[in-house]
Amino acid sequence: MAATKPLREPRVRYYSVEEANRALPYVRAIVADIVRQNAVVEELQQRLARVGRDRKRNSEDAYSEELTQFRSELEAEEERLNTFHQELQALGVELRNMDGLCDFPSLMDGREVYLCWRLGEPSVAFWHEREAGFAGRQKISDPAAPAV
Repeated sequence: MAATKPLREPRVRYYSVEEANRALPYVRAIVADIVRQNAVVEELQQRLARVGRDRKRNSEDAYSEELTQFRSELEAEEERLNTFHQELQALGVELRNMDGLCDFPSLMDGREVYLCWRLGEPSVAFWHEREAGFAGRQKISDPAAPAV
């Protein structure tokens, strides 16, 4: 039996502030697509839930075709949403919430930090410690900001 290679963690891409801002037009487009697509998926999920509730109340099979159509449409829209997520992940950018909050991995003084950006902001202008999250955001112009 052949020995198996241990799985390696994927290499993290670290962004400088300049690199993050250069990538921002593409990241912005993907994140906007994710936010829009998530709204489509949520609406379909709600419609499917309503039709399912209506069907339980009315035991007739009138809703079967509609349920099948909604399920098929939901699967296609979820797959599209997943594709957008994969595009962002391929860039090494981490989506933190469906409102468009993103983190770009970065290094500061040899430790990992995040450059932080939210959909609607004109540039990557904040950073935070990995454990601090959004509440710990600091302006990049701060003296302790990542000098990368």
